[in-house]
Amino acid sequence: MKNLLFLLIFGLTFNFSFSQDDSKKSTPTPNYRAAAKYSPTNLAKLVHSTSVRPHWLKNGNRFWYQYKTTDGSKYYIVDADNRTKKELFDNEKMAKWLTEITKDPYDAQHLPKFDFEFVKNETAIRFYVTSTEKVDEENDEEDNVDGENIKENDSIKTDTKKKKKAKKVNKVYHFEYRLGSNGLTVIDNKKKGKEKWKKWANIAPDSSVVLFSKNYNLYWMDKENFLKAVKNEKDTTIVENKWTEDGELYYSYGGSSGRGETNETMKKNKDKRQSVRGIWSHDSKKFVFQRTDSRHIDELWVINTTSGKRPTLETYKYHMPGEDEYYKTELHVFDIPSKTNIQVQLDTVKQQSIQVYRAPRKKSTYDDDFSPSLLLSKQGKIYFNTISRDRKKLDICVADINTGEVKVLIEERFNTYIESRPLVLFNNETEMLHWAERSGWAHYYLYDTEGNLKNQVTSGSYHVEEAIGVDEKTRTLYFTAHGVNKDIDPYYEQLHKINLNGSGLKTLNPGDYNTSTSMADSNSYFVSNYSRVNTVPKSELRSSTGKLVMDLEEADLSQLMATGYKFPEPFKMKADDGITDIYGVMYKPFDFDENKSYPLLEYVYPGPQTEAVNKSFSVRMDRLDRMAQVGFIVVTMGNRGGHPDRSKWYHNYGYGNLRDYGLADKRHVAEQLADQYDFIDIEKVGIYGHSGGGFMSTAAMLVYPDFFKAAVSSAGNHDNNIYNSWWSETHHGVEEEMDDDGNVKYKYMIDTNQALANNLKGNLMLITGDVDNNVHPGGTIRMANALIKANKRFDFMLMPGQRHSFGNMTEYSFWLRADHFSKHLLGVEATEVDITEINRDQPKTK
Repeated sequence: MKNLLFLLIFGLTFNFSFSQDDSKKSTPTPNYRAAAKYSPTNLAKLVHSTSVRPHWLKNGNRFWYQYKTTDGSKYYIVDADNRTKKELFDNEKMAKWLTEITKDPYDAQHLPKFDFEFVKNETAIRFYVTSTEKVDEENDEEDNVDGENIKENDSIKTDTKKKKKAKKVNKVYHFEYRLGSNGLTVIDNKKKGKEKWKKWANIAPDSSVVLFSKNYNLYWMDKENFLKAVKNEKDTTIVENKWTEDGELYYSYGGSSGRGETNETMKKNKDKRQSVRGIWSHDSKKFVFQRTDSRHIDELWVINTTSGKRPTLETYKYHMPGEDEYYKTELHVFDIPSKTNIQVQLDTVKQQSIQVYRAPRKKSTYDDDFSPSLLLSKQGKIYFNTISRDRKKLDICVADINTGEVKVLIEERFNTYIESRPLVLFNNETEMLHWAERSGWAHYYLYDTEGNLKNQVTSGSYHVEEAIGVDEKTRTLYFTAHGVNKDIDPYYEQLHKINLNGSGLKTLNPGDYNTSTSMADSNSYFVSNYSRVNTVPKSELRSSTGKLVMDLEEADLSQLMATGYKFPEPFKMKADDGITDIYGVMYKPFDFDENKSYPLLEYVYPGPQTEAVNKSFSVRMDRLDRMAQVGFIVVTMGNRGGHPDRSKWYHNYGYGNLRDYGLADKRHVAEQLADQYDFIDIEKVGIYGHSGGGFMSTAAMLVYPDFFKAAVSSAGNHDNNIYNSWWSETHHGVEEEMDDDGNVKYKYMIDTNQALANNLKGNLMLITGDVDNNVHPGGTIRMANALIKANKRFDFMLMPGQRHSFGNMTEYSFWLRADHFSKHLLGVEATEVDITEINRDQPKTK
């Protein structure tokens, strides 16, 4: 009887327990194979072209472009005026001609990669093809033999030149194809030069003179000597002319600043020709150079222990927030005919940054080998802006190019930081368009060139991104903007036009899509690439009235879809204030099962200069789609204080609170998602990010330690006291304080992650590259130091020899992240020594 009673009780208990367990959703098993399937290498085989990149030509409203699908690449030429789109050549015929001439086999789907140059008034194209045939290398250069130590009575011949032994190289064909013809012409078999001169030569617009830097000073050479250097840089007959005498390291006229170079390399290269960046007058008679004095700025260092026999030291100047000293900038104007120079009359005592406005580059010159940077003005004026160190005072200025006298035209003042866009000069330089956020929204204002406001051009609660062009005859401004249409995502960028008097606003590529556009130099037509994260990208050609001229392309996603790929899902939630709209995207495993309970991962990048929320379809899935395949719901979302494409209030929300400003929104949106979707396990929330996202993800673990359970933070600026002053002082703020003697001091106070190290409860992984000269590894090391002192367990990984982006260790870092979240949120730890998901796809050649 007792046994029967026991069995009854046990049976009831067992059945009750079984029914309870049966109702509880299970956690997914880590699916590493699915994540490996969508590696960047594999995706490159599945997805090809997703947008049209037009190469605008100089004659007419024409452009050519390449578009790749699963059938291979095709090349097209479009004539917008005549509404025609034709293949640039027949692929079948091109394959036949190349095979016949080079003796290498080609077919229509497997042509070599072309880099076209349009010639003969754009009626023909030229390009290079390298064959597999081996020939003797042409040796135009001859080595000089040092004869200084050879005595006069030596019997050895003192020939100063010695021919190099020819080596075998692949034969090169330089082809020309006349459009519409029935064959190729071989121009020559000389390979395209390496064009080493591009690394150092700044050529005048009229090609009469070339400027460069050497030993920290400015040098010049004439056209004749430059052509010698193009042919042979070691030609000892080249005449170089030294222009300045006072250049020195960190106060030079061009050349290297030391960043990204080892100390040994910098010393070795100082005697070589190096680049000098500056801006030319349109008549080639003046050259404007911005010289920066950073001798008084403290140095920073990284050590590369993996390059060469000995570890190498890299020393560079790096200004940190709150430091009293600041970069000192001068504007020099060099007169080419007289070889004299003057300085623009600036107050060098003021701590300010300077930007000289340049003439917009024509789209039809983007493929040109030679395209010098030109001043905005053609009439002897230098337009530039100055912004105070605290970024609250912006002046638009003009200087006389002959005297250096300066006049302030426009002043902008704000209590947070001021942002700017290039000045637009037009109507024979009598009018200009100035971009400002003075109303709380970014808009254009029309001024005369004396600095008098004529009228506000754009207005309303939307964000103007930039001017694309001005039609002076119709007095029309073409510009990109966000939020004009209140019924779509405010981040979606579209092209618009408006009359300069503020009337006639019209969207030229409307629709519930994000777009990227390229407008012809004539402003008559534009290519519009459009998509969302959950649509197939398409491309079209439109006129300046907004009329559709023709459909161009639709991306071929057939192979991607065949793998089981599914589009992510955009969403909109409320911020922690219950008012502000927050936009995000949800990424699910492609084998998603609504009956399972998934941990939630947030991928974050706080900006404030941008947000990590994709708006268009992208093949860059490494941090989002791919991470979801392991077995997570991955979301990325905005936050107050994020992207500038919304209001200035939204963008500047985090001013003065750069550590914590976005975290409440990240937590609150996650809770709303869990309330809406019962497949999200709100008890298992992880967070990860890189750079600013590395900073934010660690901060989330420390500010909300009971909510965020695991994080992977890579290359994070955990201590913004040692990050660069531009980013920190701009977005967080720096206070100017004047003492009794009139000396200005700078006060910078910011919360750091390591100050909250005691709060850590969850599982944190820190990663940094040891030669990161952007976000110094010291930030991550200080975080680790604080955690050790607080007696916390955490994971730490140093990426040897890697800069900020981790380079060839990016794939390795992905699997570190997958392992970390799999272990702590899915309960499965990877224990094999080999990362088989990397090894499986790599050929074994040894």
